[in-house]
Amino acid sequence: MRRTNICLYLGPADRAELQALHTNRYTPRKLTWRAVIVLATADGVGTVEIMRRTGTSKPTVWRWQERYLDEGVPGLKRDKTRPSRVPPLRREIRLKVIAKTVQETPPNATHWSRTMMAAAVGISPSSVRRIWADAGLKPHIVKAFKASNDPMCQEKVTEIVSLYLNPTDRAVVLCVDEKSQIQALDRTQPGLPLKKGRATTMTHDYKRHGTTTLFAALDVKSGLVIGECMPRHRAKEFLSFLRRIDRVVKKQRDVHLVLDNYATHKTPEVNAC
Repeated sequence: MRRTNICLYLGPADRAELQALHTNRYTPRKLTWRAVIVLATADGVGTVEIMRRTGTSKPTVWRWQERYLDEGVPGLKRDKTRPSRVPPLRREIRLKVIAKTVQETPPNATHWSRTMMAAAVGISPSSVRRIWADAGLKPHIVKAFKASNDPMCQEKVTEIVSLYLNPTDRAVVLCVDEKSQIQALDRTQPGLPLKKGRATTMTHDYKRHGTTTLFAALDVKSGLVIGECMPRHRAKEFLSFLRRIDRVVKKQRDVHLVLDNYATHKTPEVNAC
């Protein structure tokens, strides 16, 4: 191979960018000597001297000179893609892996692993991983669900969704729930309050004063919380809390309560309200 030295013009913007790549200590080594090849060529340095400076061969110097002429600085930053030495899998094998993954379970296991699928189909585990990634399959992830057995589930869901999609005027939506068996504890001795240079103190032991139940209703829009503690958790106490909500909310507004399916909420007395 024989070639005369190439004449290359380097614009101010490209020269500044290549010099920044050359002087930056975090620039990859291969990109550094590519920048040196172009900078030296633009300065009129011969091919042999460029080879000595960069420690590369003559075809390499010529390759990156031509790459800059064809594609500019972006061409220096990008390596040419090469075809894989491993031939691609046939479409039949890919479909077979996907079908076994979604339709079958392995013997003595709950789900397929890459190793088990590779042994069953006769390909490598890395090939199984690529097929699963392309198809968006994750056999090791299982999400649990529970269908409601409430006969009025459809009516309740429809009403709740309608509150989001078509809110009613002059109405209040409250989320109501209870927290039962809250222990009422008290320390055996009073502690010292918080002050500069000292944290709050309390004794390690405590006295038990029974349990209580918190009934609470949250208005998400305003942040209002209607709460009340009662000694027991029965339909009687829940009815009393509903009457408290009725007293707090303005009379000219409709009230929509979002509850769970706890037995206390479904007694005849509560349904009659």
